[in-house]
Amino acid sequence: MNGLYALKPWYADRLSGLRHALAARQVSPDALTAAGVGCAAGAATALAFLPAPLAALPVAVLLAARLAFANLDGALARDTGRTTRRGALLNELGDRVADLLVIAGFLPLAPLWLVAAAAFATTLPSWVSLAGAAAGAPRRNGGPVGKTERCLLAVVAAASGWAVPVLAVVAAGSAVTAVVRGVWVWRALGQPDTAVAVEKPVVPASAPVPVAEPPVPATTRRRPSPSPAPLLNSPPPKPGRGLPLDPGEVSGGITHTRPQSPADHGTQLRGTR
Repeated sequence: MNGLYALKPWYADRLSGLRHALAARQVSPDALTAAGVGCAAGAATALAFLPAPLAALPVAVLLAARLAFANLDGALARDTGRTTRRGALLNELGDRVADLLVIAGFLPLAPLWLVAAAAFATTLPSWVSLAGAAAGAPRRNGGPVGKTERCLLAVVAAASGWAVPVLAVVAAGSAVTAVVRGVWVWRALGQPDTAVAVEKPVVPASAPVPVAEPPVPATTRRRPSPSPAPLLNSPPPKPGRGLPLDPGEVSGGITHTRPQSPADHGTQLRGTR
């Protein structure tokens, strides 16, 4: 049940020429958001201080411009590649402020409690949609009494002077719209494609898969033989023990020695006799 929101694509096509002109002039999307808020303030002023049915024309023109600017700011940002998170925040805040300003135009025409109830109710559908989008569901718009329907009802009140009945319809219809969107969002979040999936570690295809080695039977296990510990602070060998070394040839300042054989040892002894 999209209501008059179903006409948004048709309305966007009608505004395509203006959107291209604004893009050529490098108009900021944030300026269009501010212009929409200004149009809502003008419509509220006309509704509050102009008598019916004289207020109908200015209220209708200004609210039509408010809806046009609400359509153009996001479309212009997408066409020119100037979509930012701050722009999205300003867009949402601008829509909420514009809605509240239009409801404020009923202050001289209806009881304060009814105006406050309508102001609270008009914010509920947007909060439900934003909560669903934050949880992973698609953004839900439209409904029995959405933004476009509220603007149309304000024009009816300006033309007829039936401020109290119109405001009551706005409050009740906005609450019903919030419930309808809430049911739709709840069902959407229950679908598998919108459910939050638990992230699992991704193993690259090229990474080797570790293979556990089979356990070795207890009968074939061998305890490794201890390696001999090095002798620390061992005394140098005493002369006369072992095979003495004889001086070798000296070349380049380095003396080469080799172990003496028993025959050499005997020769040395014979030479000293």
